[in-house]
Amino acid sequence: MRDNVVMVNDVIPGAVPESQPVKSAERTIHILETLAASPTRMSLGELQEACKYPRSSLHALLRTLKDLRWIEADESGSKYGIGTHALLAGTSYLDKDSVVERADEVLESLRSDVRHTVHFARRDESSVIYLASRGSTLATRRTHRVGRKLPSHVTALGQALLAELTTDEVVQLLPAQLERYTPNSIVDRDALIAELAEVRKRGWSLEQEQGTVGVVCIATVVPYRIPATDALSVSMPAEVTSYPGEIERIAGVLTRHAESWARELRAEGVR
Repeated sequence: MRDNVVMVNDVIPGAVPESQPVKSAERTIHILETLAASPTRMSLGELQEACKYPRSSLHALLRTLKDLRWIEADESGSKYGIGTHALLAGTSYLDKDSVVERADEVLESLRSDVRHTVHFARRDESSVIYLASRGSTLATRRTHRVGRKLPSHVTALGQALLAELTTDEVVQLLPAQLERYTPNSIVDRDALIAELAEVRKRGWSLEQEQGTVGVVCIATVVPYRIPATDALSVSMPAEVTSYPGEIERIAGVLTRHAESWARELRAEGVR
């Protein structure tokens, strides 16, 4: 007899295999990520086009998310965007991550030395997520990217982190088609692989107007993990590249800060 015993090959009615995602949860996350990635609020029709879900199912999920304050609608009730509870969840991640918590002091010190905008980010598959930023002391217009997610191939941060992987790992990780953000974006896979080889030789990446016209960025990893998951960057106006030796100087300052921080993290047992 096998009373009260579930054997390995038994199938429990209604149970979902571990390898199979729960459809409603998967759809909910997809909706939230789609809204988060959109620069403007989206209509039901736009969301249906983006997510490819049946209209009735999509409407029911939107109503539930709105009731729970994960999304919100405009005054007409026809356009949807991310809600306050999504912000609370994101803030909770930042508050509980021990490395992000330590980033403030490092970014302040780095910005003091270079005077340009500085960022701290983490790789998420083939993208990077900005976890902390400090605006330039030289410009009145400051762009803060905390919480933004961008493709690795168009950012110095992403290229520095991709260079930590083998070529085979990079090829498997990248999407089939690389998105072009500016005329300088590297969208040819072979060209990107060649650029990553240069990053490995230098120890830092240089992105020149590949993600944003008029902006140049230098980045290097914070090597407290192998392979590194986090990186620091300095973002500056493109004309800085015309100043003799300035890029190399900033890269030297940046790598010293990253290496010093990594030593501190390893000494404290942070992995």
